[in-house]
Order: sequence, then structure tokens, then C-alpha cells
Amino acid sequence: MNDDLNRIFVKGGVTSPGELMESIALLETAGLTEVYFGSRQDILCPTDHLKQDIFKSSPDVVADRSFQNIVCSYVCADIFDATQWLKGSTYLYLLEQFDFLPKLKINITDPKQRLVPVFGGNLNFIASEHEDYWYLNILLPHWKSSAYYPVLVYSWDIADVSREIEKIYKGIQNVDQLFAAIIAVLTTPNNKAIDMELRIPYQTFPYYEGLNRMGIDQYWLGLYWRNNRYDLKFLKEFCSFCLDQSIGKICITPWKSLIVKGIPKESKTALELFLGERGINVRHSQLEMNWHLPVDDCNALELKRYLVQSFDQKDISTYGLTFGISNEVGKQTHMSSIVIEKNPISKVVEEFNPKTRPTYNIRHFKNFDPNTQSLQTFAQDIDQRELPDLLIELSKRYFQELGKEKEVTSNKPAKTESIKDEVYQCQNCYTVYDDVIGDPKSNIAPKTRFEDLPESYECNVCGAEKNNFVAIELIVER
Repeated sequence: MNDDLNRIFVKGGVTSPGELMESIALLETAGLTEVYFGSRQDILCPTDHLKQDIFKSSPDVVADRSFQNIVCSYVCADIFDATQWLKGSTYLYLLEQFDFLPKLKINITDPKQRLVPVFGGNLNFIASEHEDYWYLNILLPHWKSSAYYPVLVYSWDIADVSREIEKIYKGIQNVDQLFAAIIAVLTTPNNKAIDMELRIPYQTFPYYEGLNRMGIDQYWLGLYWRNNRYDLKFLKEFCSFCLDQSIGKICITPWKSLIVKGIPKESKTALELFLGERGINVRHSQLEMNWHLPVDDCNALELKRYLVQSFDQKDISTYGLTFGISNEVGKQTHMSSIVIEKNPISKVVEEFNPKTRPTYNIRHFKNFDPNTQSLQTFAQDIDQRELPDLLIELSKRYFQELGKEKEVTSNKPAKTESIKDEVYQCQNCYTVYDDVIGDPKSNIAPKTRFEDLPESYECNVCGAEKNNFVAIELIVER
């Protein structure tokens, strides 16, 4: 993301018209006339403005890059395919539990939708078939590969588990250590055994714009700007309209667009008039809307326009496919089916010939589904003029494979083996001290040997003295 942009966090991408109007008032006071939306469902605004000091004094604007917005698929609830028990209200209750700004990227998603990335975070909570229980896929910043938490996490433990992981994760090397550390701190978690492997059904990318029916007597609206520059005057007027029509929520999608759900049937005509009077286009081509670009990157936007125009001229369909443009070669955090990587030009070459054109790589995920997390190379070091024909060829391959049965199966948890681990146990309450974990409640760091504990150390549960602990062998699944 562009480091010259401040962020207004919109937790889970969900806000109310009133809250959004307050943010708009702040931005207007700073002299801004437009904002961007980010891929983590947040609002992005420039820092180089004349009145940027206003941002520094506001608690709503986050300049610290170490904090992250929470991503969730509330935006899809009740309008796209969903896990049976998972309702929009469930997401709202979960988001309310987070009373802290996370530093890890947290995603809370339904595996049966395609609009919000399932594996885009460090902590990916993915709904299971068991009501109120979630798989947890973990990829900590210093880990080379992801792993699954060995149990399902209860809905109302998600915030607590996330908070405790944030406290200790830097010293954790594998998921077994992490699990042991968490259950040592959260003494009564409502975990559930995993009785089936996570399976994510293959979904094509949905069309998310325009006014669409939602149930019997409601509608939902999708709004998209191809340049991701949202006019504050329009947004403010739209918020006022939502308040007048008793519309309670506005959602930001990871595709830098807006979705508004629960529009009353009787408000449909008024909404169409509101949009029509302002010349708002709600019928963009699918060729336009299935792209993920770096924010405020003019070169990426121009490349997208060039490719979309090429597709349009050759009357090519890309329905169900998504494309991303990246300036970071090899990065696998994209949510798009096909990734177009821009190769950096070395300073030596650039100095020798300033007009040197960049080359590109084309990669795509296995089965053209980002949820496979398996990125494959299709072409390397090609000129921009070669991109359209190669992407069209790749699109045709996608449609050739589309009729085949597809289902993404997540990685199985690693096979475990039983090993013996020496720990120390309190003889009064049977609390265990493991030097791999330490004792977070007593501010004892991980990897602190029991022998090195001060003589004043006491059991964090019953208060028994150190000499009340005895060494035992514990069978641990590793």
C-alpha cells in the first residue's frame, strides 16, 4: 500500500451513514475533496495536504503502519451464497468484541463467498459447518508457511484468542507452541475438536454492482468507481439519503467499492432518482470491475485501461475471472485469479536508457482460484504489447477448465507425533509450567527454564510456592 496515505479504519468494512458522515466532515476540514478505498476495507486519504495537522490530532485517522484493519465478509451476508448458520448479525457481534487495534492482519470470512479473501491475513478465521465455530488458518509474519490451529475456535473467543496471539506471537515458531501458550492463558476456551477437514467450494467471482433484489421486500446496491476516487460531496449526500430512508449500514468491499444492503422496497424509486440526478453509472462492464490495483497508482490504472480496451475490442468474456496488477514480484497475498507482475528496472539500465520499458510476468493461481494459495507462472519477462493476447489465451484456458468439477481443499493439519516433554506441575492445583511457553500471567518470558525462575515465583492459579512444583513427563502432540 502507498505509504503516503493515512487510513481511517472501518472495522470489518462496516460503517453507518452517521459514522461515515463524521469521517467525511473531518476530511473536508482537512481540505480534501475525495478519498480512496483500500483492499482491507478501510478509507485512505493523502498525508501531503496543507491541513494534514488535523489528521494528527484525530483518533479516527491511523498513521501508524503497524496497525491493521479487520477484514470480514459481512458485506456478502444475505446477498451471496453463505454458510447456513452465518448471518449478518453474527459478524456485527464479533466485530464488537474487538476493543483493541490489531497489529496482525485478521480476516473473518465465510468460505462459501468469493468477494472477500479467505486467506489474506495472518489470522484467518473461516466459518465451519458447526454453528458458531471457526477454523483458524495462521500465517504469522515470521513463518514461511501457514498452519491450522488444532481445534475449532468458538465465535465469542475469536477476539480473546487474537489478542493473546498478538502478545506472544514473535517468540512462537510453530502452531503447537502457539496452541499450548493460548490454552495456558485462556483457561476456559470453548474449543471444539475438528471432525472434518476444511473444504472450500469453488465459486466464480460475482457481479457486485447495481440495484439488486434482496429477499422479498428489500434491495441491495453496489457502487463502483473505476479510478477509486470517491467524491466526498457525493458520499455526504448519499449518507444523508441513507439516513432519510432508514438504511443502517454501508459496507466497503476489498474491491474498493461500496455495497449497501437492506434498502426498503419503497425506497427503490427514490434511490434510482437520486443516482440518476447525479449521473452515477451503476452498469459497468464485468471487464472493468474484476481488477485489483495498487491504490493511487496511475501507471497501474493506465495498464488496466489498455488491457480492458483490448478485451473489449476482441469481445472477450472474463466472467468469473479476476485480475491483479502488482509492483512486488513473487508476492502471494493477492486475491485475484490472475496476477500481472511488473518487473523492476535496475538503476543501471534506467540510467543508460531512461526510456526502457518495464517487462511483466503473468501468474495465476491453481484452478484460477486464490483460495488454493498455489501461484503458478504462465509467462515471464514479456512486453506490455504482448500482455493482451497472452491474457486472452489464459482466459480461454480458464473457460475450458470451468466445466470440470472443482473443489478447493485446504491443507490438512500436519501429521502429529507423540513426544515426551518435561514440565513442572503444581501439586496443589496441577497447573503446569512449561519453559517453552513461560508464564505470561506472571511476566515470565518463553524459553525461561524452571531452574532460572526466582525463588519468589508462585503458581499463577493457587499461589503455591516454587518448591511445590515437581517435574513430570507430559505427552505432547507435535
